Amino acid sequence: MADDWTEKYRPQSLNDIVGNPSAAATMRQWAEQWNRGAPSKRALVLMGTPGIGKTSSAEALARDMGWGIVEMNASDQRTGEAIRNVALRASYFNTFDDDGNFMSVKDGGMKLVVLDEADSLFGNADRGAMPVINELIKCARQPVILIVNDFYELSRKSSAVKTETVQISFRKPTASAVQNVLAKICRAEGVDIDPLAISKIAENANGDLRAAIRDLESLAYGYGSVTSEDASVLTGRVVRKDMYALMDAVFRKKDPQLAFHTYNEVDEDPGTVALWMEENIPYECHSTGDLVRCCERLSRADVYLGRIMKRQNYGFMSYARDMMTSGIPEALHSKKVTYDGFRFPQYLMKMSRSKSSRSLRRSLCQKLGYLTHNSGSRIQNDCYDFYRTMAMSDPEFRVMLVRDAGLEPEELGFLIDQKMDSKQVKQAFEEAFPKEEKEPKKTSPRKKASKKEQGLDFAVPEKKEEPAAKTQTSVGKTVPDPEVRGPSEKAVTDDKGSVKADDASAKTTPAPPKKTQKSLFDF
Repeated sequence: MADDWTEKYRPQSLNDIVGNPSAAATMRQWAEQWNRGAPSKRALVLMGTPGIGKTSSAEALARDMGWGIVEMNASDQRTGEAIRNVALRASYFNTFDDDGNFMSVKDGGMKLVVLDEADSLFGNADRGAMPVINELIKCARQPVILIVNDFYELSRKSSAVKTETVQISFRKPTASAVQNVLAKICRAEGVDIDPLAISKIAENANGDLRAAIRDLESLAYGYGSVTSEDASVLTGRVVRKDMYALMDAVFRKKDPQLAFHTYNEVDEDPGTVALWMEENIPYECHSTGDLVRCCERLSRADVYLGRIMKRQNYGFMSYARDMMTSGIPEALHSKKVTYDGFRFPQYLMKMSRSKSSRSLRRSLCQKLGYLTHNSGSRIQNDCYDFYRTMAMSDPEFRVMLVRDAGLEPEELGFLIDQKMDSKQVKQAFEEAFPKEEKEPKKTSPRKKASKKEQGLDFAVPEKKEEPAAKTQTSVGKTVPDPEVRGPSEKAVTDDKGSVKADDASAKTTPAPPKKTQKSLFDF
């Protein structure tokens, strides 16, 4: 029993998958389409709770089809660059062998690209992953499988997941199916187990077959037998539920107590729950009275949430929770039930779609604020429309913003409502940063300057006992002494005709022309 039983008894074929025969059949049909060429939907999404056989099914499919497998899970680095180098590269090229050398399909066969726990891509650790996944879904030349626990979490990050993939939902195996698997493992390992103990382990697992096998291994390790008393020490597992389970408890089952307990098992903040309630109340209320009562309770819950943020008094949280979970089901007096799907909050969808534009506007206002010695928030609230109008009507103003504020092409395009590769944006950057000549002018090699060119060939007068500020020349002119004269005075000839040149460092250079101020921001 030294080996991990979950790996030792992992299904080797789709026929060994427990509790999901229809899902296995759909996977096999999708895989057979690749034998005739790339299908219209090249990616498969396996969704369901942990421990029900999603990853095992993907690996079993690869074995049944004779495919190799390239897998990236949560323990791997899954930035956009890493996914592009591994998964996207594997899906673009025909295939590659286990040593990393690319081969043709005829030589190496197909490769199945598996991205496990794709719904957990978030934060700086997985920066830039979703755009690469979208490209992987649309342009793959090899079969791709995405494995998720929460399909809603992945679909709200990528719209291509809904339209460009085949979604297969895995259900939890029944308790009897889990008991059959545990009994088979006990016979293979020679473990003497009480049938009541098998039943307790299966019920405690709550459909998680992997957890049930690990519980059995932990109880049987070192003893070789398991009694019902041994199985009684196992405690139940907390299973997280999604927002759809909460909406079902509130609007369909209309059970305040069930809604209260489901709310505690949902990993969402109260503000998000309130948005879900607000979006679905108009569609789930079938009378004016129900609509008024539900809106009143939701409004009261929103007041409590606002007081929590304003006063930092989290004692109001229980009141807000009760209004949303117990209050709304009690407000539904109509017995009519709608079986349409629950709606995702439109506010969250709009905020997600405008995330990039809001980020561009924020960075643009910060740069304009730095240029004009203002805060970014003041620029955004008071001055943004002014800058937008000026930039759209004045090309010179656009050039000044690019040069002095350091705007990027996408920022300038966002400001003037144009694409970053538009003619106006390109012209502004070309005028702000003119290109240098492609071929530099050819210059002759520099020669060493002579003493005369360096200004060192001048006659040094002999020092006299009585220093005088002026000396008399042979032609009767009075000139300043070389040691006393200033750098701006010109050199003169002595009685021998030699030139008294100024030192090279004393030569004056013309002052640069003064820069004229063209606009308010040209300092």
